[in-house]
Amino acid sequence: MSQQPRELTPFRSNRDFYGAELRRLRTEMGLSLEDLAGKVPASRAHLSRVETAQVLPPPGLSPSLDEFFDTGGYFARLEKLVRQSLEVHPAQFRRRMELERRSRLIGQYAGMIVPGLLQTAAYARAIFRAYNPDASPEEIEDKVAARLGRQELLHADTPPDYACVVDQAVLVRPVGGPAVMREQLARLAEAVDTPSTTVQLLPGAHGEHALMGSGALTLMTLDTGLPVAYEEGIDTGTLLEGPAGVTARQRAYDLVRSYALSPTETAEFIRSAMEELPHEHHS
Repeated sequence: MSQQPRELTPFRSNRDFYGAELRRLRTEMGLSLEDLAGKVPASRAHLSRVETAQVLPPPGLSPSLDEFFDTGGYFARLEKLVRQSLEVHPAQFRRRMELERRSRLIGQYAGMIVPGLLQTAAYARAIFRAYNPDASPEEIEDKVAARLGRQELLHADTPPDYACVVDQAVLVRPVGGPAVMREQLARLAEAVDTPSTTVQLLPGAHGEHALMGSGALTLMTLDTGLPVAYEEGIDTGTLLEGPAGVTARQRAYDLVRSYALSPTETAEFIRSAMEELPHEHHS
């Protein structure tokens, strides 16, 4: 006896609606999950979890669905609603990400890990797995998809101007192993000096500095011209909107950036770090 499909609740959330629309179009065409898995970049099991709103749509799925079903960007638009609802993110980060989407200027300092806007999927996966070893694979993939979804901001038609100062310790810590880190360093190298992004290395030899106690600092200038700041640790975040607090963080960031290497020097360091990573050999 074949198993009955799980009943859907399309109006419970944007994620549920996305999944219900996917099942509706699939069944209207008489396709099984196996049939569709052969046409788009997702397995049968992953498509099933998307339909039942257990996970977010993985990167690349929505454009493939629109192409296959000829839906003119429908799923891509739905995915934006899913991600903007921020259902996967803890409450303390939601306000920050709402402001991030509205920002025209973003400046970041990263003292412990590569900033989320520049992470690869494998690097993000390793970070989430280390932070919560008890999380299920589905929970990890949900968080990875959500993080990669945030990066669409940097690839918009009119992206914000983005600048980041990364502590040297971040670039020499092999998160996820050499292969994962090599891919991550290559991603950083791509963003070092573009029309809308700049990445600079803060050398460890510089010593103490004003942001040593901060895991990460983000400075944002919104579309209204209002400046805000956001400080975060592993699982905490503080949004600063008062002029005194924002000005103090901006001053600290400017000082740290003045001690950083130029983009050209940063690119050279990244290339050197990639060369020093050991190659993994498989028997």
